Order: sequence, then structure tokens, then C-alpha cells
Amino acid sequence: MHPRSALGSPTPSTASRLSDSSRSDGSRKFARNGSVSEFEIERPLKMNTSSPKRPGVRRRQSEYGAESALRASVSRLLTAKARPFTVTGHIPMDPASLVLFFRSKSGITHSLDFPINIDYDTPPALEVLLAACKPHPTPGFDVYPDRETLFYPANLPLTATLEIANHPILDAVRNALFPALPMGHYLTALRDKLEVMATGARMAPQPRTLRNDGRVATICVTLPVHHRGGNMIVRDAEGTEEKFFGGGGKPSEVHWTAFLGECEYEVETIQQGCRMSFTYAVHLKTYGAAVDPLITPSEYFLDLLSPVLSLSRGRKVAFYLTQDYGVNPSEGLAESLVPHLKGSDSLLYHALKVYKLAPELHWAAGGYVWPIDRTVECGNDVLDSPTSLSSMGFPSAFGSPARSAKSVRGPMSYYGGPEEDDVEITKIEAHNLRMRVEESGAIPLSEAEIFILSDWVPGPLAKERVYFVSNGELEKLIVNVLLVIYVP
Repeated sequence: MHPRSALGSPTPSTASRLSDSSRSDGSRKFARNGSVSEFEIERPLKMNTSSPKRPGVRRRQSEYGAESALRASVSRLLTAKARPFTVTGHIPMDPASLVLFFRSKSGITHSLDFPINIDYDTPPALEVLLAACKPHPTPGFDVYPDRETLFYPANLPLTATLEIANHPILDAVRNALFPALPMGHYLTALRDKLEVMATGARMAPQPRTLRNDGRVATICVTLPVHHRGGNMIVRDAEGTEEKFFGGGGKPSEVHWTAFLGECEYEVETIQQGCRMSFTYAVHLKTYGAAVDPLITPSEYFLDLLSPVLSLSRGRKVAFYLTQDYGVNPSEGLAESLVPHLKGSDSLLYHALKVYKLAPELHWAAGGYVWPIDRTVECGNDVLDSPTSLSSMGFPSAFGSPARSAKSVRGPMSYYGGPEEDDVEITKIEAHNLRMRVEESGAIPLSEAEIFILSDWVPGPLAKERVYFVSNGELEKLIVNVLLVIYVP
């Protein structure tokens, strides 16, 4: 039983990780074979009354060693499968269609065509690009100025015909690294820098602290410039590393590699040629309150909302949501619907955010509202309650209470006629449900001092359903969603 509490607004919490929720289970040891049944049955040992069987042949030590090695290999495989932190692939495009445009320090614009092989010919534009680059912040290599990793300055214009938004790279990153990302969340890519590594250069480990722009992942696209060496190594927070060879800048391929924002990466020494790559910062966009939204209400809608808020100053008001979301209010908080808001509900929510208000979502039913940190719980059906149907003389069989009562009515009915019995049964059921709702923490709207804003003729409302048992019968409680705000 939950104690009744005032309507509160706890501090919202954010998920520590956006990747697959099964990552936390990756450290568990492999304890079962490949096929695991959902049912675990334990049976008592049976006494064997027959003659003892001949003991089997003892397995050789080599067989135990092979099985142990197999199980260890499978354990490592499943651990890596449960918590991936990198994904790689290639862009299906013709490298000859790739052109890089940049402006040098002198203000002259140059174009660099791909693919490039400096072993045969070095384009003049590449020399200008190298002269305009600055040393990459690579610790420990300041004493070798001719072997530094370079990057193109951010203050000089740079553009390319390669646009990863035109290719399904972000979809691949989401499916591989963020499979548990809920609907309403989006990944966006912002180009970070152009990195250039000539022969003899290498990049020391780049920790996460150098990329403190709030990114959730990084994408590295290797341009088609022929080189040898320069393998990329990525390590996660636990020290597990993966190596990517990247194709050596083959003229027919454009490779990309993505890894989580918590990882660090480095590039091995370039043995021959030149390695050029674009890095992109992957950010999360959502309709939630903690991240910038993707939509903005129109000026017309904001003008209609302004007088409503002006006339509601100093009060706590609420709107009913109108869209159905197909959730179970007994399994989650109403605030969890924020990333999934759609249609008119999403428009109203973001309009209130424009006015710097703090909208909250609450479950509501029958004139009651649940606190923001409570789910809808109807409790158990108590048969020995003083107001239960069974204690009042009405049968509470597995059928409907109304149908059961009709079968025993007669001259000895306690309440008199059938109409009086139906009215009394309805009152008892409503009273019992009200008691169970109050026990779950819900409070009346009047006590919460919430004023409902509705039209003269109420329109459709969002209706979610909670199953509960009443007098042995499974029923559903219709629950609405309230968008509550306080207008200062």
C-alpha cells in the first residue's frame, strides 16, 4: 500500500547510457549451453533399484581441455555480441565523384579531386592543403615536427561533395550501437575536422576529454587516398580494443568507422602515402525536455496560447492529451511519453516550452490524478472488506456481479427490487475502486488544485487501460493523460 502523497515534481533522471540495455549483462560468465529453455524444472532424485550399470569410460584429459577452450571462446564471443562499441562499413559511391573544396590562407579557393595516389602524382591542391593545415593535438610527438598529424583549421572554409546524410550511415550506427533508442529520438551528424597524416606520422591515443561537445558517437570516414599502414585502433572504457585496417585508401572504396563517444582511438604509423579522413560528431536529438527539440510551433499557435496563459496566472492548469499511445499506465510513468508525443499533443507541449514553462505529464482517472513519480496501481480485490459485495450479501462468483446478483434475487432480497440492487452494487464497486485508487497514491484534482482547461464540447481524449480484478472478474480502468503546468 502506498501512502498518500502530495503532487510533486521530482528531479528528472537521464539514462547513463543510450546503447543497448543488455550491455550491463556483458560481464556475466557463460554458464549454459547454446540453447536455454525458458522453463527451469527441478525434479527429486529417484532411487535406482535395478542392478548397477557398468561405469562409462573416463574421458581423456584432452577432451576436457578442448571443451573448456570451446566454452571460453563462446563466452568471449557472446560478451562481444552483447556490448558492441564499434561498427564499420563502406559508402556505396563512386570515388571519382568526390571533390573537396577549400580556401587557403591567401583567400584562393582550390578543389581536390579523388581518388589520389601520391606515389605516382601529387596534386598541387594537396600541397596547398598540407601547407594550410595545423598540427593535431597529439601528446608526446612535439619533438618530431615532420611526423605530426595535421588537421585543417576550422576557421577556413571547407566543403565536400560527400554528405553522409545522403547515405544510410546513421541508420547503421543506430541499429548497431543504439538498438534500444526509443521512438522520437534521432541521431544527427556534424562534421568535426579533416585529419591528414603523411608518411611517418602516427596519432597517439585521443581520449574522450578531447571531445567534450556532448557527442554520443564519432564517425570516421577514410577518403580514397592511397596509403599503407595507418590502421585505426579503438578502445572502449574497459580497455577492450578493435583494429580496423580501412582498405588502405583503395581507389574503389570509401570506408567509415563509428564508435561510441566514451571510446578513445589512435592511428598507427603511416608507412607510405597519405591518409586523409573526415570525422563527424554524432549527437542525439529528441522531443524530450532535456535536449533541444526538432520542431517549433508557429507564431499563430503561440498567439492563441498567449491569452490562455495570461488569464491563468498564479494557477496550476492542465490539458488532456488527445492521442492514444498504447501503453500500460501500471508499468511506466506518464513522463515516459514525452519522447513519443505526436500530433496536437507534441505541438502543445513544445509551445509551452517556448514560454519557458515546465510542463509535466500525469496519469488521471475519475477525478483523481497520480503524482508524477507514481504509476497507476489498482491494488488487490479484498474480499473481506466491510464494503465488498460478498460481505454485503451479494455473491461474488467468477461471473459478473450483476449477472450473479440477478440469479438470487427474489422476495427475500435485502435491498428490495432489482433496480435498487443494481444501484447499490454500482455504489459499492465505485467505492471499492476509489479506495484502491487512493491507496495507490492518487489524490483528487481539487486537492491537487489543478484546473482543467477544456472546450465547451469536450473532444476525444487519450485513453490508456489498466487491468484489475474486481469480484473475481478481470476489468479495465480507463486512464487519461494530463499535461499539467503552473503559470507564474
